[in-house]
Amino acid sequence: GGRSSLVRFVSTFTRRLLRLRHELAKFGSVGAIAFVITMACFNVFHEAFSIGPLTSNVAANVIATLFAYYGNRYWTFRHRESSGSRREYTIFFALNGIGIAIQSLVLAFSTYGLGLEDALSKNAAVVVGTGFATLFRYWAYRRWVFTPTGPVPVELPGDGGGTRVELDVTDFAAHPARQDGAVPP
Repeated sequence: GGRSSLVRFVSTFTRRLLRLRHELAKFGSVGAIAFVITMACFNVFHEAFSIGPLTSNVAANVIATLFAYYGNRYWTFRHRESSGSRREYTIFFALNGIGIAIQSLVLAFSTYGLGLEDALSKNAAVVVGTGFATLFRYWAYRRWVFTPTGPVPVELPGDGGGTRVELDVTDFAAHPARQDGAVPP
């Protein structure tokens, strides 16, 4: 009755969180590399080539976005079916445009609003803007770009294999559950 339903709920919820942890780790790894690309390109463009800070930020982010798309499509969210590369690509870059705008607003406020024009302040603004943009991007990618295809049938562990439920993966990674309770990588 009620106790077994609660145990099943807790078990399913725990597995979902473990799967989400793996997805977040992969997303973070891709994001860390994209961040290094952004910072390196920003500094080369702005400091070495004397390109304006906002133009340098946008150009650096476009380069990092190309890397991030392929890293997220083929590693972080590879377990989610592609909805069609043109659609996915278009939405991904549109959402990244919003992320770049978030970063640029923080950089513009710091540089032009607060008058912080030294290299350290500009780099700090890019870091802060990247933090805000990353939160937006993760949420947006999961919601509109790398979307699950629908409920996944799951056999409940310790149930003798007789009970199958539909696991709604809208908010969690879409890995099929295993009978031994292990979470696939």
